[in-house]
Amino acid sequence: MVRQWAVRIVDALMTGLAQGAMIALVALGYTMVYGVLRLINFAHGEIFMMGGYAGLFALAAIAGSTSVSPWIAALVAAAIAMLAAAALGVVVERVAYRPLRGRALGPLARVAPLVTAIGTSVLLQNLAQLLFSPRFRPYPRLFERTRPLIVVTALAVMIGLELVVKRTWFGMAMRAVAENEQAARLMGIPTSRVIAKTFALGSALAALGAVLFCFDQSQVYPMMGVVIGTRAFVAAVLGGIGSIPGAMLGGLLLGVLGELVKLTDYSGGVDVLVFLVLIGVLLVRPAGLLGATGAEKV
Repeated sequence: MVRQWAVRIVDALMTGLAQGAMIALVALGYTMVYGVLRLINFAHGEIFMMGGYAGLFALAAIAGSTSVSPWIAALVAAAIAMLAAAALGVVVERVAYRPLRGRALGPLARVAPLVTAIGTSVLLQNLAQLLFSPRFRPYPRLFERTRPLIVVTALAVMIGLELVVKRTWFGMAMRAVAENEQAARLMGIPTSRVIAKTFALGSALAALGAVLFCFDQSQVYPMMGVVIGTRAFVAAVLGGIGSIPGAMLGGLLLGVLGELVKLTDYSGGVDVLVFLVLIGVLLVRPAGLLGATGAEKV
């Protein structure tokens, strides 16, 4: 009996790490956009969903044209999905958010972008149902074991993203815009271009998470971004929104916690427990587990 429980716990931990890694890839997009614009992009979950569809169609085209190895097919599909999601992220930023930046909106300065983000999310959900129908579409099973691939990919992406932010000109420009957009513009930094690239990079990471998610779960559908997007947002806040390692930590914690809860009699209340943990952490440490606290001038 004890051995059976040990096996179940180990299996739940491995599954939880894989689920958490996928959530973390989406949470990285939330935390990057918030770190630069102090904006919660609630359409990020729908970009995740669109990336899943782009990967599926890319796989269908590859399978229909020639016989290639599963690894090549997966890499090409992931690359196409990331490019498509990056382009969509840039369009969303240009159409929905950029017109609101710099406007004197008074008390609505922070509310208007949030309302726009929610509207963009609903628009993309309905557009996906119109274009692709509400039915579930299965991904081909290219790999027998996807969990190690997901965890290794997520960790490699986190390390690479941390290096980009800390060691490249683009990363320094991102940090400068996050610190003071007007001062960064006066110093010659093309702030609009930096913000657009930030949206593109975050959207590409969401698409990578979507392809890995569908390889593991084997289906894509128009509402898939709602659940994953919500959990990714919680993961970003839990780890400390604006912190790249915090997004990864929050995602892994949520994934493991959710799988452990499924071993109990309350398996249907995973999301309830997730939000209870979030509330508890924010009551004790409002900045999140790895977030930095600081004063803000108003």
